[in-house]
Amino acid sequence: MRIPTLPADRGAGKRRSRGARHRRRRGRGNRRCRSNAGLVAILWGDERKPNAPALNLALDRLEDAFGFTPDGDAVYEEFSKWAESTGRPLYPHQEEALLAAVSGDNLIVSTPTGSGKSIVALAAIFTALAHGRSAYYTAPLKALVSEKFFELIAAFGAHNVGMVTGDSSINAGAPIVCATAEIVANIALREGDAAGIGVLVADEFHFYGDPQRGWAWQVPLLELASTQHVLLSATLGDTSFLAEDLSKRTGRNTSVVDRAERPVPLAFSYSREPLGEVVLELVHTHRAPVYVVHFSQKEAVSQAQALLPINLTTKAERELIAKEIGDFRFGPGFGKTLSKLLRSGIGVHHAGLLPATAGSLESAHAPDGSRSSAARTPSASGSTSPFEPCS
Repeated sequence: MRIPTLPADRGAGKRRSRGARHRRRRGRGNRRCRSNAGLVAILWGDERKPNAPALNLALDRLEDAFGFTPDGDAVYEEFSKWAESTGRPLYPHQEEALLAAVSGDNLIVSTPTGSGKSIVALAAIFTALAHGRSAYYTAPLKALVSEKFFELIAAFGAHNVGMVTGDSSINAGAPIVCATAEIVANIALREGDAAGIGVLVADEFHFYGDPQRGWAWQVPLLELASTQHVLLSATLGDTSFLAEDLSKRTGRNTSVVDRAERPVPLAFSYSREPLGEVVLELVHTHRAPVYVVHFSQKEAVSQAQALLPINLTTKAERELIAKEIGDFRFGPGFGKTLSKLLRSGIGVHHAGLLPATAGSLESAHAPDGSRSSAARTPSASGSTSPFEPCS
C-alpha cells in the first residue's frame, strides 16, 4: 500500500518561527561541510562500522535521498528495518501506529502495559525528524522524563536530545526535548501554535482527567493546532469523543490504536503468607523478576533490606550481577546499602535515585540478574525499565 508523502509546507511557517531550535546532527557527519570543525557527527570507530545510533543513521539515509520531504514508504521501511535489526520486529498494532504516524495522523494509543507504546513514540519522533520537525516527549514525573532522556540519547545521539524540567535544563534547543507535562503546557500558553512543536508525545495521558494536574495534558491539545499529537496510555477507555475533537482542532485525521494482545498475560492470586516466602516461591517457580510496590521510599528500602536474609540468587547469578555493575562507584551512605542489595539480587527503585544510580540498577535488573525489586508507587507509573517485559 502506498503511504502518502506529507506536504512539505504543512504548518512549516509556524514551525520555523522558533529559530533557537537546533537542526538534527547527523550520525556520520554532514558531507557538505568542508572543515573538521564544521562536521556534525556523533561517530566512534571507523566509517565502515559506525557506532553512531542506528536510528540517526537511518535519518541520514532519508535526508541524503529525499532531503526533508521523504517518501512515506521510505520512512516506514527505514523504521521497520531498524526494529527488525534490534531482534524485536514490530507487533501488528505497532505497524498500524507507524503507518498512521508517517501519514501525518494524530495518534491515540491505548494498549496494555508492556505492549510496546515506547516503540510507537520512537516511530512518531523518527517521522518528525525525517521531515525536519521538532519533537517533545512529556511525562508526569521527572524520574520518567530522565529515564526517557537517556533512552532517546541511545536512539538518536546526545546532540539531538535535550531535557527540561522544573529544576534542570539540558540542551534545551535540541530537536528532541524530554519534559514534564507542565513545561510544555506553559510553552503552549506562552507561544501557542508559534512554539513550532512538530510532534508532541504525551505519555501517561490518563492524567488528562486528574483534577489537579490534568490541565497540563489538556492545554497543548487546545493551543497547538499544527502539532501532531501522540497520546499514550494503558487506561484510557472510550476515546471516540477525544479523537473526534482532536481531528476538528488540528485538521488531521486521528487514528486510534487500542487492539493489542498483552505480551505477558496477567494472573491474579491472593496470599496470607509472609511476603518473603511469597517472593522466594515466585523466584523458585521461574516467575522473577518480582516487583513489590510500596507507598513511600522508606517502606521500599525497609522491605528490600528485609529480603536480604533470603537466598534469592545462585552463585552464577551473583557473578552476572557483579559483571553488570562492573566498576560503577556507589556513593557513600545509601550507596553502600544499595550496592549490598544489588549484589544479593535485590533492587530499590524510586524517584529519589540519581540517574547514574538508577542506570546501574536497571543494568543489573536483567535476565538472570536481579530477582526482586521494591519500589515506591509513583516510580511504577509508566516505567519501561527495569520492570516492564517489553518496551
